[in-house]
Amino acid sequence: GDRRWGGVLCMVGGMQEKITEQLEQLKPTKLVVRDDSSKHAGHAGVDGRSGDTHFAVDIVSDAFEGKRLVQRHQQVYALLDEYMDKGG
Repeated sequence: GDRRWGGVLCMVGGMQEKITEQLEQLKPTKLVVRDDSSKHAGHAGVDGRSGDTHFAVDIVSDAFEGKRLVQRHQQVYALLDEYMDKGG
């Protein structure tokens, strides 16, 4: 089955270590958290911040086994909810 999740997260700043720590709860066999903030300069939600706003994440974990993609997204977002920029 598919055990991978990948996406871009919009965060509130100073987050790479926190993202990694939270996602370690999924006991991944692969976890890559890459700061992609420079690719999003000028986008809504960045508000002049120069880094730590957007991250590309690639995870492979048995925790995703048998789950639909939307369920994997929900799992990741639940772990990172307190750090996500809600646009408010």
